[in-house]
Amino acid sequence: MTNAVYSAEILTPIGPMLAAATETQLVLFEFPHRRMINTQLDRVRRLTGCEPTPGESPVFGELRTQLAEYFAGQRRNFTVPFDARGTPFQMRVWSALQRIPCGTTTSYGRLAEAIGQPNAVRAVASANGDNRIAILIPCHRVIGTNGELVGYGGGLARKKKLLDLEARAEALSLFESSAGL
Repeated sequence: MTNAVYSAEILTPIGPMLAAATETQLVLFEFPHRRMINTQLDRVRRLTGCEPTPGESPVFGELRTQLAEYFAGQRRNFTVPFDARGTPFQMRVWSALQRIPCGTTTSYGRLAEAIGQPNAVRAVASANGDNRIAILIPCHRVIGTNGELVGYGGGLARKKKLLDLEARAEALSLFESSAGL
């Protein structure tokens, strides 16, 4: 249980997002018009024992800074502290999501194999959809087995923008490395 959970709108190049955090950890970063937003807010209430109230957490400043760096193509990994507790299975999936390198994608099937449960593709897809820390836990990097974009709470257009941004940043990084820049 925590003493307070603050919520704020965070503006990003792919639209406004809803953030919720304690004094020390992000507990929600989600698209506010997502179909599951009320379910995600209920999970935050259960996790923290608090009702999110509008305000500023010290976490939000670092989140804004790191997001600006990410959208400028200067950041590939996030260090914002977050609490993404879920079931043990969900936490294994979310941990595996964080190991997908920026600028790459994987399929639900490969993700299921990565956690040692190759027959749990549907459960992996469900856990992926239950992720309440969008972008930082990069569920947008999971695509269909056929290579097509599938299922993203923020919508496929946003998913495509995130993947395109990451691909450009990775290509630029490789160019700079090979050119000795």
